[in-house]
Formats: sequence, C-alpha cells, structure tokens
Amino acid sequence: MKEIHNLMAFRPGVKVVDATLRDGGLVNDFYFTDEFVKALYLANLRAGVDYMEFGYKASTEMFDVNKFGKWKFCRDEDIRAIVGENATDLKIAVMADVGRCDYKTDIINRKDSPIDLIRVATYLNTIPAAVDMIEDAHNKGYEVSCNIMAISNTQEGDLKAALNILGQSPVDVFYIVDSYGALYPEQIARLADMFMEMAAKYGKTVGIHAHDNQKLAFANTIEAVGDGVDWLDATYASMGRGAGNCAMELLLGFLRNPKYNVYPAYQFVDKYMNALKKEGTVWGYDLQYLMTGLLNQHPRSAIQFTKDGRTDYTEFYREVVAMD
Repeated sequence: MKEIHNLMAFRPGVKVVDATLRDGGLVNDFYFTDEFVKALYLANLRAGVDYMEFGYKASTEMFDVNKFGKWKFCRDEDIRAIVGENATDLKIAVMADVGRCDYKTDIINRKDSPIDLIRVATYLNTIPAAVDMIEDAHNKGYEVSCNIMAISNTQEGDLKAALNILGQSPVDVFYIVDSYGALYPEQIARLADMFMEMAAKYGKTVGIHAHDNQKLAFANTIEAVGDGVDWLDATYASMGRGAGNCAMELLLGFLRNPKYNVYPAYQFVDKYMNALKKEGTVWGYDLQYLMTGLLNQHPRSAIQFTKDGRTDYTEFYREVVAMD
C-alpha cells in the first residue's frame, strides 16, 4: 500500500506537462484558433504548468499541410507568434514521431528556437532510430524525453532491453505510455518500479502519459506519482485521441504543490473546452473506447466507430472481439 506521504507531500521534482494541443489535435486535425492557443498558453502560465506541448514536428513530405492545422507541423515562427520570446518559467515542447519527422532539418539549434523540449515518440521496434533522434536533439541543445508507446503489448524482457538502450543515450526522461488505456493501477505500479530502477541506474527521470479508455487515466497518473514518477502529462477536459487523457483540472487539484493553481484550469475549461464540445468536437470516454481498452487494442476502430456516428455498441463489440 502507498505511504500516505508519497501522495500528500509536496515534491519539488514533479513537472506537469500540458498535452492538449498535441493529443487533442488528434481529435480535430490540429485546427485550433490562435485565440484558443493563446488562451491555453496564458492559462498554463497562470496555473503554474511546467511544459506546454504545442503539437508535432511532422514531415511536410509525408503529411499534406492543407489537410491539417499548423500545430501538426509546429513551425518555430508559428510558436513565436503565440509566445513571443516566452520570457516565463513555462517551457515549450513538441513531439517528434520516429519515421514521421524530418528532424535533421526541421528541428533547428535550440539557441535559434522557442522550443525547449523535444519529445521523441517510438515503438520498441524503432528504438535505434529513436536514439539517433535523441542524440540529434541533445546535440542541438534541447532537453529530450522519450515516449515508449504501446507498452501494454510488450514483453517485460523487451521493455527492459529498450530502457537499457535508452539509458545509455542522452535522453533526460523516459515515459510510461498507456497508449491503449488498457492498464490498471497495479500494473502501473509494477511498470513504475521497473522504470524507476532503470532511471536510478542511468541518472534519468520517469514520466507517465495515460489514456482514459477505462476511466483510469487520473487513477493511473496518481498511482505513478505515489511510486516516484515525476513528469505527469495531462490535457484540459481530458481532450485527446479517442477516450482522451488524464484531466488537467483533476491533476492540478490533486497535487499538493503550492506552485500549481487549479482555478485558471477551471476558467479555461469553462470558456474554451466546453465551447469546443458545443461546436461538435467529440472526445472522451464511451463504450467503444472501453471495449478496445479492455481488449488491449489500438483505438483506431473505436475512433472510426465514433466518426461514423454509430451507436450499435453490441455489434461493434462482436467486431473487435473477432479482431482480437
């Protein structure tokens, strides 16, 4: 059982990362207005959030710029239009997916960029390519984290091998990522022990990125906090791919850190996130996401079910069970 001081005490190493634009952008193809993005930036400042992830550094050769909003590509000039020189304590992050980003040319030297943190996203089978991206970003002067995706589908031995490889790279943080929303707090506890052991071995930090298919994103995140995980991803009103993520307003309300203020999060959700929902943007827990989470499947079929406006949940369950 968790020691109560691990949950109730102030821990200065904790960092909150807002992933609303990036994970939320997967819901609306990154079509956020500049007003929304500026208001989100200001809300994060007032709430004391540590990092704001603007989106992806996606390849313009692979992805049509006419089919996505600008935060799919996160040009430095577009970020500067929102944050200026960002003379604040809030740091700026972007995600770079292995195989989907022209990182050697699109990620410039840190001294010339408004970006502070490059978040490399990889699967186990692309760890060598991830290490090359990590080294490139580190050599350019950035902080670097690595999201190992879909770990609910991995073997423990393979995951340990990957962490040993990453540990020998200049990465600063490696992340527990519940891509399918399939994990339970007990499993998070065991994974956290493994990640924390590797982090201690190599002098790294551990983060968590949770999805809400089984309404456990917040529970899994605070489980990880109690296990010593310091970097915590969240999104306002849980906006994110499919079932969404750990809610920022829940997380800030939970943390016993005087630097965080939950009231600006309430204000932003009230004015901007609720407006998005009223305009018809759809995300969040529903039966189809529960089903893929229970079956430890990628939610792409549930996302399509949602886009098609289907409500035949029983038939959908038959379909996904047949895919399992």
